[in-house]
Amino acid sequence: MQQYGEVRMTTAFVRPDTQAMLAMLEQAMEVPMNEMEPAAAREVYVGMRFLVDAEPTELAVVKDLTCPGPAGDIKLRYYDKRENREKGPAIIFYHGGGFVIGDLESHHPYCTEMAAQMDLPLIAVDYRLAPEAPFPAAPDDCEAATRWIAENAKSALGIEIDGLIPCGDSAGGNLAIVVAQDLAKKNAATPVIAQVPIYPAVDSTAAGGSMDEFAEGFLLTKDSMDYFHKHYAGVAGDARCDPIHGDLANSPPTVLITGGLDPLRDQGRSYAAKLVEAGVPVTFMEAKGNVHGLICLRKGIPSSQQDVDGICNALKATLAAL
Repeated sequence: MQQYGEVRMTTAFVRPDTQAMLAMLEQAMEVPMNEMEPAAAREVYVGMRFLVDAEPTELAVVKDLTCPGPAGDIKLRYYDKRENREKGPAIIFYHGGGFVIGDLESHHPYCTEMAAQMDLPLIAVDYRLAPEAPFPAAPDDCEAATRWIAENAKSALGIEIDGLIPCGDSAGGNLAIVVAQDLAKKNAATPVIAQVPIYPAVDSTAAGGSMDEFAEGFLLTKDSMDYFHKHYAGVAGDARCDPIHGDLANSPPTVLITGGLDPLRDQGRSYAAKLVEAGVPVTFMEAKGNVHGLICLRKGIPSSQQDVDGICNALKATLAAL
């Protein structure tokens, strides 16, 4: 049984507002998502946005469109603080949800906030989900969409892009890294200039440490991860599933945040350390006392706004140093 409110088996710091939200979800969630069929879990996940996430930030442009993909059209959503802008970089965002749940709606508030804070165009990608489309459908879609944006931004969006910034949380953080690695092997029409993996899943075989310490009681549970792994059917050790095994030396400057109470914390730390060893500029942050999924919890955990601000400020500093 998935337990939200009871903090157990850890001496780690837990923020008061984090504890309060976990207790609230303990009461609200009668059936854990990992005990639901994927279609039902997707509805619950999007519905939770209205309970725990902030309201969307107002922007001048929010536009839905599509691009061709390997198995049909891929839905995209273009966000921009400005109706007109000079040539510059764009953020390409891939949502989290274990490759099974999540869509353009689940991460809509965060995308509006990041686009506003960064004052950059942001294009979110609605890739295919498992189990209907298991690995490698998600990275295939994300790579195809990113290449299309690089080639067609001017004609489709009315903007000129001179740099790509893959970004995403959890499974989307995995996809951001995979896309950056794919585009390092075969360049897109526009170069990748930075990447922003947010509490990314980078190693499907990770065990011990934070995986055990936060296995239950902190929103993302071991049972949930087993559910996602089963449906995604990724190939362990394949760099497009486990990008910690990819070509790290050719990675772009990186902004990476982990959650202090996240089962994925230690693999995020390990990936950041390996980037540093490979000579890649890295800004690493840890949201101490906060849980996995924090970018979509700004109403449930108000202090998460500080973590989101930290991500954006670190990316601004990274881009200024290029």
